[in-house]
Amino acid sequence: MDQEIIIEFSRVSFSFGQGPPLFQDVSLKVPAGSFCLIQGPSGSGKSTLLRMFNRLEEPSAGQIFFKGHPLLSFHPPRLRRSILFIQQTPTVFDGTIRDNLLRPFTFKNNRDLVRPGEAQLNKILEDFLMEGLDLDDHAQTLSGGQLQRLCFIRGLLLEPEVLLLDEPTSALDHESAEIVESVTRRLIRESGLTVVLVSHKKVDFQDLAPMVFEVTGGRVTGLQ
Repeated sequence: MDQEIIIEFSRVSFSFGQGPPLFQDVSLKVPAGSFCLIQGPSGSGKSTLLRMFNRLEEPSAGQIFFKGHPLLSFHPPRLRRSILFIQQTPTVFDGTIRDNLLRPFTFKNNRDLVRPGEAQLNKILEDFLMEGLDLDDHAQTLSGGQLQRLCFIRGLLLEPEVLLLDEPTSALDHESAEIVESVTRRLIRESGLTVVLVSHKKVDFQDLAPMVFEVTGGRVTGLQ
């Protein structure tokens, strides 16, 4: 039986305003539960391509589908909960670690979700190698690597189906980057999520058997 396709690009092109196409006629399929790595030189459009997965950017031509339905048919806040984008620079709110983890549950579009309890929050902190922290610690005291992991946790609590990662270690020092990369690798192995990760550098993820898409010269080439 063929693996379910969770996201599909069909002859997609993108331009900024009236400018020349950043890329054009892109067709690709992402199976559910897979790990996809998007690579290419700086300025090639990797991050823009990633942002199109949940309508943070809109194509100038072609269509994108989520579970067989056009992205345009989904209410954007709900779509972005199912296809969650985690950016390079962590977004942190003033308040405690608990405040930050529970902040999305205060939003109108997430009020149908069950708020995680104390035990669940502490367990997921432990899973992300942050067991020494207290939920009442102020988030602004955390290191860069801890803040990035906090954003991962906050997103996972919303139970997304697809996780979009835009160079999650690029703004971190070497030690923090190694910790975040280790946690990311474990997340990819164990979560069952569909994960799409952008990297500007060649990263050795071959042990995770990724699908690789190379963005260069206005084209997106599958290198599976």
